[in-house]
Amino acid sequence: MLVLFETSGGFALFKVLDEGKLANVEDLGDEFSSAESARRMVRLIAFHKFDNTSEALEAVAKLVEGTPSKDLRKFLKNNCGDGETLAVADSKLGNIITEKLDIQCVHNNAVMELLRGVRSQLTELLSGLDDNDLAPMSLELSHILARYKLKITSDKVETMIIQVIGLLDDLDKERNTYANGVRELYGLHFPELAKIVQDNILYAKAVKLMGNRINAANLDFSEILADEVEAELKEAAVISMGTEVSDLDLMHIRQLCDQILSLAEYRAQLNDYLKSRMNKIAPNLTALVGELVGARLISHCGSLLNLAKLPGSTIQILGAEKALNRARKNKHATPKYGLIYHAPVVSQAAPEHKGKISRSLAAKAALAIRCDAFGDGQDSTMGVENRLKLEARLRNLEGGDLGAFEKEEVYDKDEKKKTDDEEPKTEDPSKKRKTEAEPETAEEPAKKEKKKSKHEPITRSGEFLSCDGFLLVREEEGEVSVLGAASLLEFCGGPLPGGMWSRFWFGLAAQRGLVAFPVSSW
Repeated sequence: MLVLFETSGGFALFKVLDEGKLANVEDLGDEFSSAESARRMVRLIAFHKFDNTSEALEAVAKLVEGTPSKDLRKFLKNNCGDGETLAVADSKLGNIITEKLDIQCVHNNAVMELLRGVRSQLTELLSGLDDNDLAPMSLELSHILARYKLKITSDKVETMIIQVIGLLDDLDKERNTYANGVRELYGLHFPELAKIVQDNILYAKAVKLMGNRINAANLDFSEILADEVEAELKEAAVISMGTEVSDLDLMHIRQLCDQILSLAEYRAQLNDYLKSRMNKIAPNLTALVGELVGARLISHCGSLLNLAKLPGSTIQILGAEKALNRARKNKHATPKYGLIYHAPVVSQAAPEHKGKISRSLAAKAALAIRCDAFGDGQDSTMGVENRLKLEARLRNLEGGDLGAFEKEEVYDKDEKKKTDDEEPKTEDPSKKRKTEAEPETAEEPAKKEKKKSKHEPITRSGEFLSCDGFLLVREEEGEVSVLGAASLLEFCGGPLPGGMWSRFWFGLAAQRGLVAFPVSSW
């Protein structure tokens, strides 16, 4: 039996000299009480030393994941003979070595005790290495491995996404507060401007450029406002009812406008950063619902992995938990959407279709999230395809162009009847009857025809309703024709009393525009 032992300096391969002692696991530790007894138990066969720390990190990282590195596979091929059994410390690693290299591996309590004994006498068993060499190597490798495990890659920065979406909300609140302050302060001087320019950013730019409203007539607002809005502003500035303000007041108002514009510029930069991060972390989710909605979903659940564990029905109402609990408590209708209400596909839908589209969007979003969280690829093909399908479904619901989708087949009664007419009919000779009937016998059932029915009456000749126990007759332009007869007449061996049939079948025949005669009456 061979023993594979991993160290910070390289891979060591030992030969077990006395395999019989492995049967007694409890006494195996006594065999490594001294260097001499350890040499009698195992002997070093080969040792592969790492050339640098990068090679050591790669090999150890592979071992942590339970897979052999390229150097380890080459080392085992060169030193393990046919029929040898290899003792390993990790069962997962042993399974992969057995599968890839066809080397029988073993992992049990005896192997673990053997490796523990080898570790206690490692410096004595490895020639050329002592504690002064192994200790610094182990410390350096442990630090490198720790940094490798804790490394935050630029592709998966979910924490940054959560912080950025929260910062965007704070910036919006702060900017709106400053904008309201500017409107209140400058509204004393030029109150009409608030109705002319309603956008906060354009309002701040106009105030910063204009200053005193008297200057509006001589300024060019073409870079900020549209031509008709500019003309309306200059006209209102001449006849404004606002009070006069000092230069000191205008200076503070302009400084507040600078704050608003700087916040708006920073928010635009932050939004671009969020879009780039979302395209790397969750490209399919971003293509499906947009970067803002996707980031809010991730922030609501804490991480993309937590979001991937949720079903589509839960994703649909994320953000509406309070409304859901209130509806359950009061036994009212539950909400149909939460955060995904702000997705472009749902926003474009009509109010009566928002529920259906949000349900479909949540189902597709669940698949996209799992693809982003557990998939290896970083492309948004799946998200784009699903979004196109949802848009086509929305057009289908609203009666527009179906795009790539085929039209849904709608059941048409007339088409169905036309198809039935085209099929050749074969009539059983035993069911043929006379084609004439007395008109007065149809008076009583004819009263049933006056009853209004939601069913479409049969108007084409040659069609009849199959009613057991009846002759089905139609009267057209004074001619009475027998359309069919019941097979139950033959089964019973004779007609049954008409009263037993009329209660059940007369109304059914009248709904189809037919006159049904009991067989006994005929």
